[in-house]
Amino acid sequence: MVNLVNAEKISKSFGIAPLLESVSLGVQEGQRIGVVGLNGGGKTTMLEILAGLTEPDSGRVSRVGGLRMAVVTQRGVLPPGSTVGDVVLGPLDIPEHEWASDARVRAVLAGIGIDRLDGGLDRSVEELSGGQRRRVALAAALVQDLDLLILDEPTNHLDVEGVQWLADHVINRRSALVVVTHDRWFLDTVATRTWEVAHGSVTEYEGGYNDWIYARAERGRLADAAEERRRNLARKELAWLRRGPPARTSKPKYRIEAAEKLIADVPPVRDSVALSSFAKRRLGRVVIELEDATLRTPDDRVLVEDLTWRLQPGERIGLVGINGSGKTTLLRALAGEVPVEPGRRKEGTTVSIGWLRQELDDLPTDMRVLEAVEDVAGRITIGAGTKQEKEISAGQLAERLGFSPARQRTPVGDLSGGERRRLQLTRVLMAQPNVLLLDEPTNDLDIDTLQQLEDILDGWAGTMVVISHDRYLIERICDSTWALFGDGGLTNLPGGIESYLQRRARQGDNSTPVSSVAGRSDGAVAAPVRDAGAERDAQKAMKRLERQIAKFDARETELHALLAESATDSQRLRELDAELTAVVAEKETAEVEWMELAEEWG
Repeated sequence: MVNLVNAEKISKSFGIAPLLESVSLGVQEGQRIGVVGLNGGGKTTMLEILAGLTEPDSGRVSRVGGLRMAVVTQRGVLPPGSTVGDVVLGPLDIPEHEWASDARVRAVLAGIGIDRLDGGLDRSVEELSGGQRRRVALAAALVQDLDLLILDEPTNHLDVEGVQWLADHVINRRSALVVVTHDRWFLDTVATRTWEVAHGSVTEYEGGYNDWIYARAERGRLADAAEERRRNLARKELAWLRRGPPARTSKPKYRIEAAEKLIADVPPVRDSVALSSFAKRRLGRVVIELEDATLRTPDDRVLVEDLTWRLQPGERIGLVGINGSGKTTLLRALAGEVPVEPGRRKEGTTVSIGWLRQELDDLPTDMRVLEAVEDVAGRITIGAGTKQEKEISAGQLAERLGFSPARQRTPVGDLSGGERRRLQLTRVLMAQPNVLLLDEPTNDLDIDTLQQLEDILDGWAGTMVVISHDRYLIERICDSTWALFGDGGLTNLPGGIESYLQRRARQGDNSTPVSSVAGRSDGAVAAPVRDAGAERDAQKAMKRLERQIAKFDARETELHALLAESATDSQRLRELDAELTAVVAEKETAEVEWMELAEEWG
C-alpha cells in the first residue's frame, strides 16, 4: 500500500509541556484511522502537523507527490464575502450544470443538511452560525475526490441522522481518513485503526472503539494501583459492550475468551430495580406531566400539538430528532420555561430539576472552579439506594469530570469553552436533582470524561431526559427512546435509534431536494405515491396506540405498587394480579399493532 503521509520523530511543545515527543507514524492508502485521547493531549496538534497547517519543532513530515487532501478543523473559518455555494462547490471548478447532475455531490449537500439552509447555496457565509459554518466546511471537503481526508470532530453540530449518513459516506469512499472524534459509535463504525495520543506519544491499535476499549482494559488490568480507577471504568464499559444488543457488538475482532475472563466479575452497569425503587421514594407518583400541550417556535410554527406526556419515576429517556424539530423547546417545556397553552404542565411537589443547557451563561465567572462547585454543595451521594452507594466531595466530583486538583484553582473566567461546559455539568450534578434534563451533554467532552459521566449517571436515581446526537450515549444510559419527526407528535421507538433512522430513511423521499433550493430541476425520479388518506388514518391510529401504551404503562406501575402494599391480603392480591395480567396483555397487543403500522407506514 502507498504511504500517503509519513511522520518521522516529530516533536511539538507549547511552553514547557511536550504535546508530542519523537512520534513516528504514517497514513497508508485506504486506511481509516480514529484518533482518541484527553482534551489538550495533542490530538488536534498532531492532525495539523500531518496536514501541514503547523510545523513540528523537530522531526520531518513527508507526503506523497500529487497528494489530494482536504482538512476540516474546528475553527470554522470560511473565506469572507463568499456564499455557501462558493465554498462548497468552488473546489470542484466545474460548470453549474455538471455538479447539479452529479448524484454524489447532491447526496453530500443533502446528507450534511446544506440543502436545508435558509437561502440555500446563495446564502452569505457571514450569516451562518458556528455549527452551520462547520457543516459547510465539511461539505466542501466531502464533495471532492480525494486521497486523504483529515477531520477534527466532524460529528459536532450533526444530528443522529447526519452522523449515520457521514459514517456510511466515509466507509464507501476510496479516500484514506484520519478523524478526531469523541463520538464512540462513529469511531467504532468507521475506524479500522485507532491512535491513542497520551503523554507525548501515540499508540496504535488495530480496529475501532471496541478493540481499543479491550486493549485499554487489558493494559489497565496489568497496570499499577495508580491506574485503578481508569481500569475499572474501561472494564465496566467493556462489560456493557459485550452484554449489549448484537448490533452494538457486531465487530468484536478481539479474543472473546480473554474478554469474557476480563469481565467475569464485573456487575451490570446499573442496578435498575434498586434505582427505580429509590427514585419512586424520592419522587412519588407525579414527576412532570404535560397535558394537551402545544409548543410553537418564535415565528409561530407548531412543533408539538395536543401532546400528553407523563414522565415516570426513574424513567431514562433519550430524545432524538432532526435539528430544528423542537427537542430543546420540549426540554424547556418540561423545565417550565416555555408555555404549553393550550394545555397545562404539572410538577410533583418533591421534584428538583437539574437542567444542563447548551448556553454557558449561568456560571459564576468571579469564582475559582472549586469554589463554583462548592457553592452548590460540599458533598454528594452517588449510587443512592444501591450496593455502590458512596459519598464524594465537590473536589472529587470535579476531578472525575476532568479538573485536576491544580486546575480546580483556576478562575472560571479563564476556562475554555469545553472546560466551562464540564463545570456547568459538575454544578448540575452537585445539586443532586431528582430530575435531570440534559441538552447535548457530550459537547466538548473527551472519551475519558464521557466514561466518567456515564459511570456517575449509572448510579444516579431519578428521572432523566437526554437530548444528544451521540448515539452511543443514548444507547448506554437511556432505557427508552422518543423522537420528534416534525408531524406535531412525540413518538416512542421500541427499537431505539435504529428504528428512528429507518423511519427517517422512509421519510427521506419527502425532503426538499437541492435542485429546488437552487431553483432548477435535476431530473430525479419521484418517489412512489402513497394513499395520503390511508397514511393519515395510520398516523392517527399510531398516536392513539401510543396514548394507550402510556396509560397501560402507568397502570402497570400503579399495580406493582399496590401489590407490594397488599402483601398480607390474599384476596386483594389475587384481584390485583388478575388485573395486572390483563393490563400487560393489552399493552403487548397495542405494541404489536403499533409496530405493524410503523413497519407499513413509518
